[in-house]
Amino acid sequence: MAARRIAKSSINWSALAERVPPNQKAQFAAFKIKSDVYMRAVMSNPETAPKIDWAHYKNLIPIPGLVDTFQKQYEALKVPYPPDNVTSQVETQAKETKAEVESFKKSSEQRIAQCKKKIAHLNSLLPYNQMTMEDYRDSFPDLALDSVNRPTFWPHNAEEQVGYVSKEQEAARAEHAKEH
Repeated sequence: MAARRIAKSSINWSALAERVPPNQKAQFAAFKIKSDVYMRAVMSNPETAPKIDWAHYKNLIPIPGLVDTFQKQYEALKVPYPPDNVTSQVETQAKETKAEVESFKKSSEQRIAQCKKKIAHLNSLLPYNQMTMEDYRDSFPDLALDSVNRPTFWPHNAEEQVGYVSKEQEAARAEHAKEH
C-alpha cells in the first residue's frame, strides 16, 4: 500500500487572506509560515522509503539468519496513514454555519423591508420646516406633546416631569428593599 503524498497545499491562501480581519493579520501570517515550514519538511522526504540491498548485507554480516530476521521485520512494518476523523466534523460545522448565514440573511431582508417602509413613510410626510405642530401630532402621535392626555412641564423632557425616578434612585431603592 503506497502512502498518500501531499502534492501541494489545497489552501487558497490569497482568498483566505482577503477574509482575515486587519487585527488578525499577524496571527494569519504566523499560521501561514508554520504551514509552509511543515509542507517543506514533508516535501523534503522521499515518497517511498529507500530500497535496501539485503544481499549486500548478507555478504557483509557473518551471523547467519540475522539479516533475514531484520528483512522480515522491515517488510512486515507498515506505517498506517492517519485516518481522517475531522472532515465530517468540519462539513457538519460548515452546514450549520451556512444555515445560520441563511437565517441571518432572511432576518436582514425583513429588517431592510421594515426600514424601506419607514423611509417611504418619512418621504410621504411634509418636510419638517413646513410642518405645523398639528401636522407633527398627526404624523407622530406617540412623540408629540399632548397637553390634554399627557400634560408635561417645560422643557418637556423626562427628567423634569413629576414622578420621574432616575436609574440611580431606582438602584438605591432596590438596595434599600434588599436590606429591609
